[in-house]
Amino acid sequence: MLITFTSKSSPKVMMYQEHAQRILDLLHKSPTRGVITAAEAAAAISQLEHEVELSKQHPEVDVEHDVHAHEQQEEGELAEHALKLRVGFAQRAFPLLEMLRAASQGGHDIVWGV
Repeated sequence: MLITFTSKSSPKVMMYQEHAQRILDLLHKSPTRGVITAAEAAAAISQLEHEVELSKQHPEVDVEHDVHAHEQQEEGELAEHALKLRVGFAQRAFPLLEMLRAASQGGHDIVWGV
């Protein structure tokens, strides 16, 4: 299932629910419908940046969180090659983090599921 984040401050950001779930859990938000208000954006940015830094320091955590999303290896694919292709949390969070920054600067909310 896709989640589409929208804000007047930036283009839409679409993420698979499996990937957005970690971010939404961190921000104590529901994946089905929600809002990050302009007032909440600064705190959300801080929390998300902290989690990004932790994920860079401990990349093995990304492996644990990414187990259920797109993990099927093609026949003959080496496990180490599959690990190199894995997208880390910092990369997944970047578009939403940029949206949060724009929303914070513009004074706009971010909504999804509406």
